[in-house]
Amino acid sequence: MKEVLLSGKTSFKIEVPHKLIETGEKGSEKPLIVYLHGFNQNIAQFEELVEDLIELEAYHLFIQGPYPIYDRKRKKKVEDWGRSWYLYDGDQDQFIKSLELSSEFIQEVIDNMLDQINASRIALVGYSMGGYQAGYFALSRWKHVNEVVVIGGRIKTEIFEDREKHYEHLNVLALHGTKDDSVGSKPQKECCDQLSSWGANVTFRELEESHSLSSLFLQQTKQWLRSLGYK
Repeated sequence: MKEVLLSGKTSFKIEVPHKLIETGEKGSEKPLIVYLHGFNQNIAQFEELVEDLIELEAYHLFIQGPYPIYDRKRKKKVEDWGRSWYLYDGDQDQFIKSLELSSEFIQEVIDNMLDQINASRIALVGYSMGGYQAGYFALSRWKHVNEVVVIGGRIKTEIFEDREKHYEHLNVLALHGTKDDSVGSKPQKECCDQLSSWGANVTFRELEESHSLSSLFLQQTKQWLRSLGYK
């Protein structure tokens, strides 16, 4: 005879790395740019990919996704494994829940940084899965974000349709590849139109690129940030 006496869930914490880089005059007031990598990437890989953006005078904060991607070949150490930002198996409730949990984690890291640096504004740069996370963070924590760049992802505006909107101050750049076979550009364009109708200053651009973080995407991002006063 088998009898279940008790079942439940308990939180389990793991250490998640982050890295802060400063460019320009040390300790001066300047923007904080937060970088959110794509699926199965980590902060070391992403720092190399966005090297061109680090030329901007800013505090550059790299945060690693909290969910490890197990290396089945066992050729990498745990710290070199790729990571993800959320769990998604088709269940929207699970998807939104994990987006929120990761956003709480990101907010905690940013808040701790703001006690140590002189940040004039906050920008998020997210690629692919990191773009989905960046969009959710920006819309759910609109008080804390000035700019958001989503590359090869989608800003899930439908999650926020029934919420109070405060996006008039928010500058958004959405970049998408016409050859992107992983994430379609049409849904992203529709979400950008929706966000624009809510008052955000939205720029949507399609480039002849695939689903990869190319130098052209980075050039467009740098130019856009400079147009907003980033040096």
